[in-house]
Amino acid sequence: MPEPGRRLRVLAVDDHPVYLRGLVATLEDAEDLELCATAASAAEAVEAATREQPDVVLLDLNLPDGHGVEVTRTLREQGFSGAVLMLTMYEDEVALRAALEAGARGYLVKGADQDEIVGAVRAVAHGGVVVGPQLAEALAGMLAGGRTPSPRRVAGLSERETEILGLIVRGRTNAQIARDLVLSEKTVRNHITSIFAKLGVGDREQARARARELGLRDGLATGWSPGG
Repeated sequence: MPEPGRRLRVLAVDDHPVYLRGLVATLEDAEDLELCATAASAAEAVEAATREQPDVVLLDLNLPDGHGVEVTRTLREQGFSGAVLMLTMYEDEVALRAALEAGARGYLVKGADQDEIVGAVRAVAHGGVVVGPQLAEALAGMLAGGRTPSPRRVAGLSERETEILGLIVRGRTNAQIARDLVLSEKTVRNHITSIFAKLGVGDREQARARARELGLRDGLATGWSPGG
């Protein structure tokens, strides 16, 4: 917990230069915040957080060399004591759950205004948990310990993404998935990139483990069937 009256030190991480510049401007406009460093990749984020020990890491979910969830897990494993506030384009429960389970204290959808971002930084730095209004209901359900029955698709994934995730669980290669679903391999790769980002995983083995946690057994979730 930061000392009373001290400016909060913030590390901003995003691989999009324009968005990162906007974050920097937002942080510099707040008198009680201090931008201590920026980073544009997962590796840079871990290095900068370890070096600077900021109070808050403003962390993009999808980075060119990894995912924000993986960065969060790594920092927690290394004993990082600051707060992680995730920034993402993904407005879904799967990514939110993965981020919070990894140790993040906040999850904002990009598009949040300056006041929302600054307020969230202050809140997580002082021990609060913050999510954007789009996912407030999902957070309430998690805090209550409730889980909804397995739907026809994994929450946060489209039916097609759930279908592809199920085939990944069953050990199918990209080429086999493309043949099974009559899609191009490029389309399959694009779907898999989106699935990995939403689940906060970096490879197929992690995706299989995460899918099983979410109730996808042998490629099928309760009440779900391919193409249904």
